[in-house]
Amino acid sequence: MDLKRIQHGVISISTEVAAFIQYECENFDRSRIEEKGSFNNLVSYVDKEAEKKIVSVLQTLVPEAGFITEEGTVEQSKAHEYNWIIDPLDGTTNFLHGLPIYAISIALVKNNKPLLGVVYEVTRKECFHAIENGPAYCNDKIIKVSAITSLSESLLATGFPYYHFDKRDVYLNIIKDYLEKTHGIRRLGSAAIDLAYVACGRLDGFFEYNLNAWDVAAGAFIVQQAGGVVTDFKGGNNFMFGGELCCATSQLHAEMLQVIQQHW
Repeated sequence: MDLKRIQHGVISISTEVAAFIQYECENFDRSRIEEKGSFNNLVSYVDKEAEKKIVSVLQTLVPEAGFITEEGTVEQSKAHEYNWIIDPLDGTTNFLHGLPIYAISIALVKNNKPLLGVVYEVTRKECFHAIENGPAYCNDKIIKVSAITSLSESLLATGFPYYHFDKRDVYLNIIKDYLEKTHGIRRLGSAAIDLAYVACGRLDGFFEYNLNAWDVAAGAFIVQQAGGVVTDFKGGNNFMFGGELCCATSQLHAEMLQVIQQHW
C-alpha cells in the first residue's frame, strides 16, 4: 500500500472540504441545525455534506476499505481489514456559534492499527498529518511534542461530555487537582485539535472521556508519531474505542495518569 500517495489524496480532499466548511460558516443558515439525541449534541447539513464529499474520494483511494463515520452518510463497516475513521467537522458546536476552532479528522486503520492520520484545522489552514513509520507534520514542518517534564510547568486541555453525566463530579475532581498543579486547563471544543496541539507542543497534555473513535483516531496517531504517549485512563491501549484518553509527553504522562487514577 502506497501510504504517501494515499496521504496526498487525503490532504487534498481535506483542503477542499475545509474551504467548503469555511464558506458555509460565513453564510450559515441556523434554521438547519439538528439535534442528535440531546439538545447539546448538534449536527448540521454542513457536517453531512462534508462527510459525503470526503467519503466519495476516500472510496477511490482505498476501494477495499470500510467506513466508521460520525454522521453515518455511508454504510458503517467495522469488520473490514481496512477502515476509514472520519469526523467531517470536529467542533460542530464551535462552528455553529461562529467560534473558529474546528477541524476535519481522518484516519486509515488496518485491523484497528492506524496507518495514517490527518487533522485539518479549518480556520488556520493547518494540516497535521503522519503516516506509519514516519514523523508528524504541521503542513510541511516536522513537529514534536513539547519538552515539558512536570505537571507544574504544563498547560493541559480537556473536554466535557454531551451525556453520561453520572461521572461529572468525579471528572470535576480530576480537573480541580489539575488546576492546582498546572499552568491551567483549556477547553477548546475539538478533541482533534486538542490532540494536534499536543503533537506540536502548543499543549503538553490532553485528557477526556465519552470520546468516540472518530474524535481521536487521527489525532492520537499523530501524537504518537510526534513522540507522545497515548493511553486510556488505566494506562492501556483501549483509547480508540474505549471512550477515554490521556496523552502527553512521555515524562508528563505518568503524572497525569496518577491524578486521574486517584479519582477515576
